[in-house]
Amino acid sequence: MKTEQRQWTAEGGWMELKTSGIGETANLVLVFGSRSLLEDSTKFDEIKQFYPSAHIVSASTSGEILEDLVYDDSLAVTAIEFEKTKIQVASMNINDAKDSFEAGVQMAGKLAGEGLCHVFLISDGLHVNGSEIVKGINSALDVNVPCTGGLAGDAANFEKTLVGLDGAPKEYQIVAVGFYGDSLEVGYGSVGGWDNFGAERLVTRSEGNVLYELDGQSALDLYKMYLGDKAAELPGSALLFPLGLKFDEDSDTIVRTVLAVDDEKSSMTFAGDIPEGCYVRLMKANFDKLIEGANLAAEHTTQKGGDSSDKLALLISCVGRKLILGQRIDEEVEAVMEVLGDGSTITGFYSYGEISPVVESAKCELHNQTMTITTFAEV
Repeated sequence: MKTEQRQWTAEGGWMELKTSGIGETANLVLVFGSRSLLEDSTKFDEIKQFYPSAHIVSASTSGEILEDLVYDDSLAVTAIEFEKTKIQVASMNINDAKDSFEAGVQMAGKLAGEGLCHVFLISDGLHVNGSEIVKGINSALDVNVPCTGGLAGDAANFEKTLVGLDGAPKEYQIVAVGFYGDSLEVGYGSVGGWDNFGAERLVTRSEGNVLYELDGQSALDLYKMYLGDKAAELPGSALLFPLGLKFDEDSDTIVRTVLAVDDEKSSMTFAGDIPEGCYVRLMKANFDKLIEGANLAAEHTTQKGGDSSDKLALLISCVGRKLILGQRIDEEVEAVMEVLGDGSTITGFYSYGEISPVVESAKCELHNQTMTITTFAEV
């Protein structure tokens, strides 16, 4: 496996960050960038000239990751030549979040085939129910085939997200890459680092990923009470206080983040389901634990993905973490590099949701407010 990386910024134009001479032979290119840049179709044309034979997967972001730094308003381009691994790509349009489960089933079906060992998925970040997509994928994939990926972002604007396959990216798109063969080592890890606070509350009224009531009271009013003056900045300010969700007393906590609010309906739309009857608690940031969480996520990938030092690492972290960490944001990427080493090629983006299995199984889940890492290495 060979990789190379380029970056585009308004100040410097196109810059080569890592070269390996794989322009004509690259078979997969990942492009992560700001929405405004991806809406410029000439940028796709330029990338296609660099890598004419490759499948190009692109997603809008809430920040781009290249090596040990985080950027805004840039394009982060990583080209890969898989020498022993076959890849196959698929895409589809989704118009309604209610169709998310079936979309997951269809995407898995498009990639199902002999030797499938991993699926990497990028979805529109605003018009889907991420947990339902994941459930659909889980229902259709072999139990031993994990899926990782994330939901596209749009800074903290929550206006429009873009995803593309072999063309200029657009809204309402889901794209997946299937990897086939027995020469690919894949590692994954997903860790948060938030603290619970306040009382545990019962979800008493919800519909899919739309939450109405906690303990019989308006969930939106509760959020506004905790946010105080920042309530006027919803939904962005709700990223500071995600919900920790438990399906029962023995289940792991899954974090859910807000995508939209509706004052007329007194509702909040989350990136994934908030089922009635489950218990939730508000969460708040702990700076040191967020950094430690990124480090721990990287350690989990080494448990799953072997010890090859020549890895591609895809980091998908949540926009909420970026807002909290502020000027310290590079520290969570540096924490990952401390584990994976300088020999790894690192890219990724800040998202509206992260997809990864829990460490103990291949069954994937939708996460929010986590650092999620997928590593690839051919052996």
